[in-house]
Amino acid sequence: MLSNHNMLMWVHDDFEYLYRNSLEYNSGQITSLDDEQNAPEHDDMGEKMLSVPRAPRSPLSVSPLGRAAASNDNVVTRSKVRETLRLFQAMFRKLLQEDESKSRVPGSLPNKRIDMVTYSEMKKQNKCVNTGKKILGPVLGVEVGDEFHYRVELSIIGLHRPFQSGIDYVKMDGKKKKIVASSVVSSGGYDDVDNFDILVYSGQGGNPDGAKKKAAEDQKLERGNLALKNSIDEKIPVRVIRGFKETKGPDSLDTRGKMGITYTYDGLYLVVRYWQEKGRYGNNVFMFEMRRMPGQPQLALREVQKSKNLKVREGLCVDDISQGVEKMRICAVNTLDSEMPPQFKYTAKMKYASSHNLIPLKGGCECKGKCSDSKKCLCAVKNGGEIPFNRNGDIVEAKTLVYECGPLCKCPPSCYNRVSQHGIKYQLEIFKTTSRGWGVRSLNSIPSGSFICEYTGELLSEKEADQRTGNDEYLFDLGRSKSSNQSMGAGLSNVISPDLQSTDISGENAEEEGFTIDAFEYGSVGRFINHSCSPNLVAQNVLYDHADERMPHIMLFAAENIPPLQELTYDYNYVVDTVHDSEGNIKIKKCYCGSTECTGRMY
Repeated sequence: MLSNHNMLMWVHDDFEYLYRNSLEYNSGQITSLDDEQNAPEHDDMGEKMLSVPRAPRSPLSVSPLGRAAASNDNVVTRSKVRETLRLFQAMFRKLLQEDESKSRVPGSLPNKRIDMVTYSEMKKQNKCVNTGKKILGPVLGVEVGDEFHYRVELSIIGLHRPFQSGIDYVKMDGKKKKIVASSVVSSGGYDDVDNFDILVYSGQGGNPDGAKKKAAEDQKLERGNLALKNSIDEKIPVRVIRGFKETKGPDSLDTRGKMGITYTYDGLYLVVRYWQEKGRYGNNVFMFEMRRMPGQPQLALREVQKSKNLKVREGLCVDDISQGVEKMRICAVNTLDSEMPPQFKYTAKMKYASSHNLIPLKGGCECKGKCSDSKKCLCAVKNGGEIPFNRNGDIVEAKTLVYECGPLCKCPPSCYNRVSQHGIKYQLEIFKTTSRGWGVRSLNSIPSGSFICEYTGELLSEKEADQRTGNDEYLFDLGRSKSSNQSMGAGLSNVISPDLQSTDISGENAEEEGFTIDAFEYGSVGRFINHSCSPNLVAQNVLYDHADERMPHIMLFAAENIPPLQELTYDYNYVVDTVHDSEGNIKIKKCYCGSTECTGRMY
């Protein structure tokens, strides 16, 4: 009955054939399973350059989900999935912040898992997507390479329903209720880059139970194991979600604890054979060999792992564009041609002219710890009665202005309210894009809400900026806004937080001249970040080293989970037909961001 270890016969390379085959099954031959799959089970053992332009006068210049686009709530699109995940992440951060503020009695049981509480709230509000019949094959709106930091994120978009079981499966009508696997979650890691397309996956069940003094039993060919076996017979592709472990900081209070797993959707695989062997507990376990279907995008993690094994990075043309200014090297990579990055003077800090007369700080908080008491901390009071970051260093929600603790505060450098002032913490690099000059990406996975970098340069008055012709794409206006709408939550429910409206931060004097950051000659890695009509970063005004609200620091944060090597972008926020040349004529600049929400024009 069981296959052996002989050479495998590869079945149905034709990706298009199997794709259509899976869609045929999705068209109505599937009946749903009940929630029995959520019971804990054994999972597995295998496992030009467009720089930052001169934006309109808005303190918050990024719209989290891009420009307005026609949509149908009944149709699950890429934007809908991204919006759903951002909603989960925003609600999670808010609930985590509330949980962190509660006092804990030593030795007491931990509070409820925040990810599960967030899921329950989203389910109650009917905010999950792909919630109809269980899906075989591709899931609408989900792309290969998408990353998730909690198992429940897989469930709320219909990618993998069970929270604990590693195998999800469905019943097929017309074949005596035969079950086939729809998805598996593997936590075997990515050590063997030469075998990325092959996954050896162990079956479920049979684990010992110490509490019940129950020894390990032989795994049975039932439920998930039977579903994977049937997938061989039916030649049905299975979605594979890979996971790898990461270490969390010692102060982290998130539900993953000190060791967590980042889950990455790896695409469709075919189960090609199975067998039995002795497991770690001496019992017989099922093993399934799965092979990745050709024609799918490759995971960025594969390229990251390969680059670590190379003595010289392919396409490396500058070892560190910051020339030691940043605490991490920022290399330049060009695998397309021989062009080198443009010349400029790297600065991690803003350059202020003495004539601008910055308003100095008058005092700081008296906190002796990490500013965890929002009622007593002066800086928390300035932020509306709360610290704007959680203890992972993630910004909870975008605000008109964030006040970080500064040099006059008594709290230590490790304070929870000192995040963006410490500089970059992810391994960023600039790279030559195919159509938009130089861009920025990270070699690390970036969780939603994380600080990326500051947009630095020379601070100019509005009049000074107008005199610097030809530098428009390096100018970032620091100004006033009466209507800009921004939220890290992308539609976050009022149950958690109201929509955020940016307000005038320039005081009562509406006639006061604004200021602009010019990154043409002096700047940081932020000057290379390109525009997108559907960005993954959000810009946030921050003050910490002075008190002049007219001249805040521009800090960029992740608006969603960002996989390695995905280009970092934000919305330059131009309004079409509002940019004029020196003679008053309307200027037109096409947009090449490639987003499905792209308007075709930047201005």
